[in-house]
Amino acid sequence: MPCCKKFKQLFCIIGLVLFANLSLAAGNSLHIRSANLMTYEDDFLLNADAEINFSPEMEKAILKGFTFNFLIEFQLLSPRKYWFDDELVTTVQQVSLSYHALTRQYIVMRHEQQKSYATLDEAIEDLSIIQDLKVFQKSHLDKGEQYQAILLMRLDHKKLPKALQIESIGSDDLGLTSQRFTWSPSLPK
Repeated sequence: MPCCKKFKQLFCIIGLVLFANLSLAAGNSLHIRSANLMTYEDDFLLNADAEINFSPEMEKAILKGFTFNFLIEFQLLSPRKYWFDDELVTTVQQVSLSYHALTRQYIVMRHEQQKSYATLDEAIEDLSIIQDLKVFQKSHLDKGEQYQAILLMRLDHKKLPKALQIESIGSDDLGLTSQRFTWSPSLPK
């Protein structure tokens, strides 16, 4: 019986250590909650909602003046049974987040349109909403086909300053990538 108590204590300690590691690693997260396509004239527009959380290290880097560029990648595929899926459309949009120390404002730049926010939370909220992003035209579709849409959002490591690129090699602090959000959109036949 004393052996069982020691095993219970050991498992409790291991569980606490694992839980502590998970909570520390969960500083940065990017998760796509929903996405859909809407039609406007001859275009299809993407609307999506993501949940973004920054670690304290990433918040400090923004305050120091580093710009973080995010890529929003959309693909429309035509699934094939016995071969690779046929990629019909790939659209990539870049959105950047930075801090302007002189005005003490956070800046979100999208399509050469700049929006300023007083707090980081407001800027992250804007960054997490994808609204009316033109992704393809009706002419790309074939009648009677079923399609699969894929959305991915990630931090663009190639656009990070060299100091942060080197630091991010062995660290998960800047590993900000969403899951591949996949859905079958209901497109007009």
